[in-house]
Amino acid sequence: MRCVLALAIATMAAAPLPTQDEPRPRPLELGLRIGALPCGPLDAITDVPGVRVGHCTLNEGASVRTGVTVVLPHGGNPFREKVPAGLAVQNGFGKLAGSTQLEELGELETPIALTNTLAVGTALEALVGWTLALPGNETVRSVNAVVGETNDARLNDIRARVVRAEHVLLAIADARSGDAAPRPVPGGAVGAGTGTACLGWKGGIGTSSRRVGSHVVGVLVQTNFGGRLLVRGRALDEATPAREGERQKTPAEHGSCMIVIATDAPLCARNLRRLAQRAFAGMARCGASFSNGSGDYAIAFCTAESQRIRDDGQATTQGPVLRNDAMSPYFTAVADAVEQAILDSLLRATTTTGNGQTLVAVPVELVRNAAGR
Repeated sequence: MRCVLALAIATMAAAPLPTQDEPRPRPLELGLRIGALPCGPLDAITDVPGVRVGHCTLNEGASVRTGVTVVLPHGGNPFREKVPAGLAVQNGFGKLAGSTQLEELGELETPIALTNTLAVGTALEALVGWTLALPGNETVRSVNAVVGETNDARLNDIRARVVRAEHVLLAIADARSGDAAPRPVPGGAVGAGTGTACLGWKGGIGTSSRRVGSHVVGVLVQTNFGGRLLVRGRALDEATPAREGERQKTPAEHGSCMIVIATDAPLCARNLRRLAQRAFAGMARCGASFSNGSGDYAIAFCTAESQRIRDDGQATTQGPVLRNDAMSPYFTAVADAVEQAILDSLLRATTTTGNGQTLVAVPVELVRNAAGR
């Protein structure tokens, strides 16, 4: 494992990094906060204690615009300390590996990897190898790795299948938590969002969080779906300033969105599934078309110590969970955080050319104007 990781780092060192013309603002910097609930300190999924996020960005030559993003539920061995999880599917035109066991058992036992459509098998194999190599897993014979995807073939030569196992390992090695590194998760055209399009603009990775009492609900999105962009319910002006170029519309029948939700609130798998279902309200508010060709998935997991499912050969007892009638503010939190995370993915993305096409980043002034600032 160490040799593979060292080789991957040496290989990637020579790869060109994504270009950022100038820093682009996050929603909060424009005074844009969705809903009334307060954000976490970083307005990121890593505001949930223990959650870590890492990226590996492949931005090479004229036609490679892709990558890998991973979300780790905690810093330990996820197989030996599984976490409760729930899954919701809005439209199933996608390839979410590991979904049936996740739905059946309500448990997450590996990091969640996001990548492009044709790299799901590669990422799955990498997660299995990483899990088997962890100390304490020497006798493990079954691993339910979870890998999601969106199709970045517009900007990326997806048939070249450049994503390799070492890129997944690099993303895991890059993973950081909010407390260990007090800075927001990189977003926009990075990792699994390098080649994506969203609502006619350049999409990418976005994140946000909301506080509900003493608990946090955090969200990370990989946006690659069609529709018409709305900001606080208002459509952006159709006329785009000439300096930004022309908006290129994404066909309504194409596109997908992967949504990962984390919370430290003590929720059972059933209520995590209910939480995941509410995530699509945030997509709808942003103008998503939810068309035939969309693959829209939400995975929610709970990091509370009292809810860990520890595989130590002995029976364990989980602590008390929140009642059904306590869920409403969490539903509000996840819808608001998803809406803001989608806007975050758009605002932080940069105009990107690849595979013979260009996707324009949404002009900041249009978002500011639509938000009423």
